[in-house]
Amino acid sequence: MDDHWYTARLKKHHIQLTEERQLVLTVLARNQPRHLAAEEIYLLAHEEKPSIGLATVYRTVNLFIRHGILRKFDFGEGRARYELVPEPGKPGHHHHLICLRCRKIINYDDFPEAERTFLKIMESGLARRYHFHIDDHYIHFYGYCEDCMNKGS
Repeated sequence: MDDHWYTARLKKHHIQLTEERQLVLTVLARNQPRHLAAEEIYLLAHEEKPSIGLATVYRTVNLFIRHGILRKFDFGEGRARYELVPEPGKPGHHHHLICLRCRKIINYDDFPEAERTFLKIMESGLARRYHFHIDDHYIHFYGYCEDCMNKGS
């Protein structure tokens, strides 16, 4: 992962890629497309480096958020979850389907043309109406996954 775009971003901002920071990036990359909580990142990193602390993980994810390497999400479960930002200029934009029962998170990125058109119209309408430049958006759909629907109430 040393030659990954994240490394170049950190170097550009004069941020040292410590062993602990590298480990957090590695844990996140290995576990894509899962959306890990800080505690999960810590437990996975701790398996490889028992000396890493939970506070170090929290500081690292916050640093990565500030520098556009991670995105932080609140899916309504009382704790933040994180995902790596796709490489700039590469495909990777997606929405989330969140199961209200089992908390499964599904990345949804196979947008039909009608959905892409709808979102473009919506964004341009909002931008005009509110005199607001839109750079990005995140959409979360809440409901029940197929497994939970099959289990019934």
